[in-house]
Amino acid sequence: MELKNDLFAANRGMARLLQWVNLRPEESDRTFLMFAFYTTVSVGLRWAEDSTVALFLDEYGAGPLPWMYIASAAMGAGMVFVYSWLQKIFPLRWVIVAIAPCMVTPLILLVVLRWGIHFSYLSVIVVFLMRLWVDALYVVNDLNTSIVANQLFNIREIKRTYPLVSSGLLVADVISGFSLPWLLQFAKLNKVILIACAVIILGAGILSYLSHQYQAAFPDAPQRLVTQEQASRHRRIQAPLRRYTWQLFAFVGLLQVIALLVDFQYLRELKSNLGEQELASFLGLFGGIVGLCELVTQWFVSSRLIERIGVFFTAALLPISVGFIVPGAIALLNLLPGLQSQGIFWGLVSLKFCDELLRYTFVISSGPVLYQPIPERIRSRMQALSGGTAEAIATGLAGLLILVTVFFCERFVPISLQKWVLVIETVLAAATCLKVVWVLRSRYVDLLVLSAERGELSATNVGLRVFKQGVVKALKEKGSTADKHSCIELLAQIDPQGVSQVLAPLLIELNPDLQRQSLEVMLMAGANSAYVLQVRSLLEQPQGTVDPEVFALALRYVWLAEANPNLSQLEEYLQARHHSLIRATAAALILRQGTPMQKVAATKTMRRMLTHKQERERINGVKALREAVYLQALRIHIPNLLQDESLRVRCAVLEMIAATHLEEYYSALLGALYYKSTRSTAMRALIRLENEALEMLLQLATNNYKPEVVRMYAWRTIAQISTQEAMETLWLHLETSWGATRYHILRSLLKIQKQPEITSAVDRFQHSRVESLIDQELKFLGEIYAAYLDLQKQQTLENHQSCKRVAIVCELLQRALQELELDVKERLLLLLRLLYSPEKMQAAAFNLRSQSAVNLARGLEILEHTVNLPTKSLLLNILDKRSHQEKLHYLVEAKFAEYEQMPVSDRLRKMLTLGNFLSDWCLACCFHVAQVSRIRLTSVEILVALRHPTGFVREAAIAYLNVVSRRVLLELLPKLQKDSHPLIAAQVKELMKKYPVKNYN
Repeated sequence: MELKNDLFAANRGMARLLQWVNLRPEESDRTFLMFAFYTTVSVGLRWAEDSTVALFLDEYGAGPLPWMYIASAAMGAGMVFVYSWLQKIFPLRWVIVAIAPCMVTPLILLVVLRWGIHFSYLSVIVVFLMRLWVDALYVVNDLNTSIVANQLFNIREIKRTYPLVSSGLLVADVISGFSLPWLLQFAKLNKVILIACAVIILGAGILSYLSHQYQAAFPDAPQRLVTQEQASRHRRIQAPLRRYTWQLFAFVGLLQVIALLVDFQYLRELKSNLGEQELASFLGLFGGIVGLCELVTQWFVSSRLIERIGVFFTAALLPISVGFIVPGAIALLNLLPGLQSQGIFWGLVSLKFCDELLRYTFVISSGPVLYQPIPERIRSRMQALSGGTAEAIATGLAGLLILVTVFFCERFVPISLQKWVLVIETVLAAATCLKVVWVLRSRYVDLLVLSAERGELSATNVGLRVFKQGVVKALKEKGSTADKHSCIELLAQIDPQGVSQVLAPLLIELNPDLQRQSLEVMLMAGANSAYVLQVRSLLEQPQGTVDPEVFALALRYVWLAEANPNLSQLEEYLQARHHSLIRATAAALILRQGTPMQKVAATKTMRRMLTHKQERERINGVKALREAVYLQALRIHIPNLLQDESLRVRCAVLEMIAATHLEEYYSALLGALYYKSTRSTAMRALIRLENEALEMLLQLATNNYKPEVVRMYAWRTIAQISTQEAMETLWLHLETSWGATRYHILRSLLKIQKQPEITSAVDRFQHSRVESLIDQELKFLGEIYAAYLDLQKQQTLENHQSCKRVAIVCELLQRALQELELDVKERLLLLLRLLYSPEKMQAAAFNLRSQSAVNLARGLEILEHTVNLPTKSLLLNILDKRSHQEKLHYLVEAKFAEYEQMPVSDRLRKMLTLGNFLSDWCLACCFHVAQVSRIRLTSVEILVALRHPTGFVREAAIAYLNVVSRRVLLELLPKLQKDSHPLIAAQVKELMKKYPVKNYN
């Protein structure tokens, strides 16, 4: 028992520790192993760096430092290319483990060589090479650590874990800083470098163990082995990826330029004030003090600040502080009397302090996150080439800049102002860096969306004139007929009024299918006399060469476009030798404009066609009726045609009803929504009626006793009626509805293709009202989580007491609540799509639905950089993989919920007060829990359930009454016999067998 208590206390202590450093339990093992590896290697590197810096300054002084920067740039660039090349040849796991021992070996050889050299000039060269090689070691180690972290952690995890991992460098600063002066009392600098090499190899051993434990995180194949699908995907995002990489290159390079400018000024001041031993000790003590400050910041501030204000704002803190705040403070100090002699010294020490503090906390924590939008297959190579090469090139450019600046200052600038030239250059570099961060931020989310492969092309972005030229070219050239159909369809969507101008001259050259589609879209735009000649050319072709459907459409276009048509010519087309569609079209046109005698002849022709035995004759007759203004005596045939055995005839009748606005048959259009075969035709017909159909569609959509699929299509039909009244109706019911109805309305709104209308509708509805809907959903989530936790505690108690039946039913209700939570999350994402870019929100939703932790993190990252609501952080926590208890804590903290543990009976009653918000299955489960637990419910709640449109809810209420109030049940059974649902009928029949008939009297 004591052991169990000790384990519980240890687990609780570990949980508290993880909470302090903002880690989750599933991330802890990877994070602490990474921390141990990075700390160990960094201790060795710090000892090696401080020792080689002391040797270098003793041999050369601060003057040749710019040449060192240039040489270091060349060396670093070479090592980065070697590192990238190795990834093409060997698996990544081999490369990351072997690189440190391979890099350390030449440094050991240089130290041994210096010991054996008795010539001073050779010793000087070896010291230069040692210093150079340690710089290259730093570049490779930082790159290696960053790549390993990006492989081990996803885009969200890395924000929490990498600040702790990178704090290994700060711990190393503290350890190496305070231990180096003590170590130098027992060993010379050469021996300290050898000890440092041994420590680096030990760190590589830890990394080897880590990579073995998490082999799945590292690709087994070299990067040159790429599948065709991966290569194709890479090509699709190549252009935006290249732009993003160049921005990253500039950002990393400018940060390195700032670092070297600050470092040169700092070391030059130290050299002018301190000797060799004092310099090494000062560097160690300074590193220790800075390391302590950085450590506190990194453990307790960095990850939380990055999550709160974002990666880019934290990364911008360094150029803001080092480029503006600290130089301003230095200038003020130098204006005060008596501080001019020491002001620049302590000012540069402060500048170095700020640079180190911010660089190795916020910037180093943000760095790996910036590479996460890059596809995983090429991420490590891009990171090596972009990050490592940028640092190397920037080092060389900074060295050249410093050389030119020193040369210029010595000849043209007064001594009192020489030191300020480099300070001004630092400010300019910082300002440029801020600009790059701003541009980088805008490209970051775009690349995330493209990587998710869920971006969409908006037709509004297409240049209209260029697009029309492209359509003409596509229709004239040889190619797929399907592609040409798509061109015409897209042209009709983008420029419905200008289609005739493009298509009319091409009609004679197109095939029959394309001619038919072109004439249909031209008629939708309205018959125009300007294009009559081009269309009439189809009618003048030799008889039989033109498709009958195309001929009929052309005939209709010509006679509708002409102001005074010669109807006597149309009578010729009523003859039986012509195709039925041509005869029907001519008859419909005569019924519209002909003389009484002509109308009688046309009516006889139409009657024969509508009652003809052949299906084609009846279909063509009905199609032609769509153009008739007055149906006159032909109305009597409509009821029979609606019952026609042919589906195509029935669909044609539905279209005709809408085209001719036959109000007495509108009910047939609604009835057609019930059947899959006629649903799409009915929707098109109702959409054509516009506001005429609005009221009856609304009655159908809001009737809970109608099938849900029919109500869903009713909402979709309303959404596609592009009138102001229809949009206002949707928004009004969006605010007052709940559950599945709200979901269907949201989906209907978002299915509308014309995005500008949606945007303007959101403006009219007001941004704040959409926010209130989001707040409402969050409050309901609070109720769901509270009920889930109370049921969980009850289920644990019941399991302990062996009440298995109650536990099983409670588990069913918990599952129903989990499904309800998923529904709420889906509605939240749909609401966000009303406010923000559909492409970004679609990519976010696609990733959030994934079971992969990597995809989930990508989706959350897109949301973080897209959403700007006050509830953004709460939404991210709700959509993340967290426990129900954590999510409820966040909701309570944000004042969206209040939680006080309740008995299941009280919690169940409270849930039933939210009956309209619950799903049908959840409501049924509530009654089942009340039944097995014998919880007393009010008569109002029971009656509402008994009248519920869903059968299994009524069944659950009857089962509850059977257990809790049999007297009331016996009174209701005769009435319940009339229920049409088979489930209820069977249940009532069984109960009436169980209880004799005399009990009902």
